[in-house]
Amino acid sequence: MKSLDRITFDPNVMGGKPCIRGMRVTVGTIVGLVASGYSFQEILEAYPYLEEEDIRQALAYAAWRAEEVDLPLTVAVSQPEWEKMPLEP
Repeated sequence: MKSLDRITFDPNVMGGKPCIRGMRVTVGTIVGLVASGYSFQEILEAYPYLEEEDIRQALAYAAWRAEEVDLPLTVAVSQPEWEKMPLEP
């Protein structure tokens, strides 16, 4: 994955949410705009201080965070052992 050097975290900016280059524009804002159907050009017109790469990295970060990882479930105690356990500590 390409470096996400434009995504920043600062507890003093937007409560520490992932932002674009330390500005008060969150990744969530950009992802929401794209999901609502706004084009990159429309977003750049609404936020003239952003660059196209900012939008790309916001989407890449959101995709990375949304990845699901399937982990196998394991049973810590088998059923017969469970039945033998006391109900109170």
